[in-house]
Amino acid sequence: MVGRLLQRGDFERLLATPPCSRGPHFVVHFLQARPIRPERPIRAVAGKLSTDDAPTSPQAVDESPNGHWLGTVIPKRHARRAVTRNMLRRQIRSAVQQRQAALSPGLWLVRLHRPLPGGFVSADSAALRRAAAAELHGLLCRLVA
Repeated sequence: MVGRLLQRGDFERLLATPPCSRGPHFVVHFLQARPIRPERPIRAVAGKLSTDDAPTSPQAVDESPNGHWLGTVIPKRHARRAVTRNMLRRQIRSAVQQRQAALSPGLWLVRLHRPLPGGFVSADSAALRRAAAAELHGLLCRLVA
């Protein structure tokens, strides 16, 4: 299971590091660290939740020592349609999950730094999915090797 990065501070820390892998359209950043804790913790109202008396686990899932956390940055200027941006996020998550065992634990960020070439039939065509998956596969294989 790969966790999601949500905090702005995590993205800023990752973008401040030099890229560890670069392709024609995607860039990968890595930082061997843990995510920042949420700025505002969620407060439960006592007696109002059905899980109040549930036993607590000794360690929260997102505080596990050997976790992988992934953030994606797909700018609207490089992928105009939401369908394309969502498809690229799914491709990135899938590629990282497939190679999770070989990747170092820590914070990972994959960002689209250049628009994908045009000429595809639709914003979520099979050819576009294959092109994105092939480039991501190459980037992550270089990191593992």
